[in-house]
Amino acid sequence: MVRYFLVKGRVQGVGFRWFVHREAAELDLRGWVHNTDTGHVEVVASGDPEILTELKAALRRGSRGSRVDSVLEQELDDSEDAKLGPFEIEGAW
Repeated sequence: MVRYFLVKGRVQGVGFRWFVHREAAELDLRGWVHNTDTGHVEVVASGDPEILTELKAALRRGSRGSRVDSVLEQELDDSEDAKLGPFEIEGAW
């Protein structure tokens, strides 16, 4: 299963992408996380539905110093999984 998440709140400049990367890697998910130009964070993750639910809970909890106002979720077509590799932070360098 592949899911897209849009996290809104104070989630840029507070280590949120690194937090998501660590959580996703511990859950053995594939995908990516990156900042948007509008101040939000986008996440695409692929894995078992139960594990993706755990990731969503972590996104809602947020990193230290962040404030999560909302987490929007959309299920993507399973074919999107072929485009995903080990979980990574996009645009971090």
